[in-house]
Amino acid sequence: MANTKSKTKQATSQTAGKRSASAKTKKPSAGRKYSPAASEYVKEEMKEMKQGKLESGGSGKTVHNPKQAIAIGLSEARKAGVKVPKKPSEKAA
Repeated sequence: MANTKSKTKQATSQTAGKRSASAKTKKPSAGRKYSPAASEYVKEEMKEMKQGKLESGGSGKTVHNPKQAIAIGLSEARKAGVKVPKKPSEKAA
């Protein structure tokens, strides 16, 4: 009976070692995706969204989704000529 307990302890310690080794090979973050000037546009659009004043372009409905507010901010930054990466649809084409 004592042998089975020691075997299970060894097995769990070996699997724990494997988990920590895979955590060390984590990919580093890519860093900043767009310019600090573009983040100012996003910040302003997020403020408007939180105040309930941000409206979508086509229908004029109030925006409640933070991701949509970010997209609007980046779009405004692109129109102003600020450094922002291309949209995913533009990259594929």
